[in-house]
Amino acid sequence: MKKEVFSVEETSKLAMEIAKDCKKGQIICLSGELGTGKTHFTKAFAKGLGITEEITSPTFTIVNEYREGTIPFFHFDVYRINDIEELYDIGYEEYFFGEGICLVEWAEMIESVIPKDAIWIKIEKNILKDENYRLIEVIKK
Repeated sequence: MKKEVFSVEETSKLAMEIAKDCKKGQIICLSGELGTGKTHFTKAFAKGLGITEEITSPTFTIVNEYREGTIPFFHFDVYRINDIEELYDIGYEEYFFGEGICLVEWAEMIESVIPKDAIWIKIEKNILKDENYRLIEVIKK
């Protein structure tokens, strides 16, 4: 599925709809250049899971845990991963194969450990169309 959005509100609405369709054990992989709105998408996704606490990017901690919503939510940001071993050090497998939903920003950087059934969401911007324009592609295998 590909969807064009022209506002932050449209992006948020789509993220919340996707979240409401997710089930425990799913992994959502976000990819896109800097500034495409991956973290904004993540915040709306978490809201769709019933999470009200502030969502922050785990740029230096790799993963943040949120357990107050309808299902545990684990937000990964692997932008600063230098070695795949860092994922093993934090026990990523317990998150990926556990009872919650994992959302991974910059997932293409760790594609070798992403399960085949993960949902990929690619976000592209095109400022020639509009400053807030995004093409969001959801790929389910």
